[in-house]
Amino acid sequence: MYSYNNHPIPYNGYYRPSNPSSFISDIQQAINAEYSAISCYDHLAKMAPNSKQITKILEIQNDEKRHLKDFTTIYVNLTGQKPTYTITETCPKNYRDGIDFAFNDEQESVDFYLDMADRAPAANIQATFKRAAADEQNHAVWFLYFMYPKT
Repeated sequence: MYSYNNHPIPYNGYYRPSNPSSFISDIQQAINAEYSAISCYDHLAKMAPNSKQITKILEIQNDEKRHLKDFTTIYVNLTGQKPTYTITETCPKNYRDGIDFAFNDEQESVDFYLDMADRAPAANIQATFKRAAADEQNHAVWFLYFMYPKT
């Protein structure tokens, strides 16, 4: 058994994180990415051309809010402190550029969250990041769909 700041994390015999402070830093990065996405998707929903896209963007935003809550809980449990919330990415002002930006951001998040899952110090944290990665891939598909409207 080992711990981060006196918060026990079970060691399963197969994995011990090589750099716990790097993992904590990456959780903070994930928190800021989710916080930024929530803000951006609010902006995109206001510019969306139809009710179907508005509804789907707001559903995606709700997933991002859940990720933010989950990542915040993990951060607090591992550090005993609250994270900071910073918008680290500026959402484009143009709808088409914003959808393209969101697609690329979601795709990059998939890889980042799968890496986080591989480095997670506990099975529940691993599952949280794997679920977030699956959600992000789903979001990317929707944004790709919105980039190519039917003619």
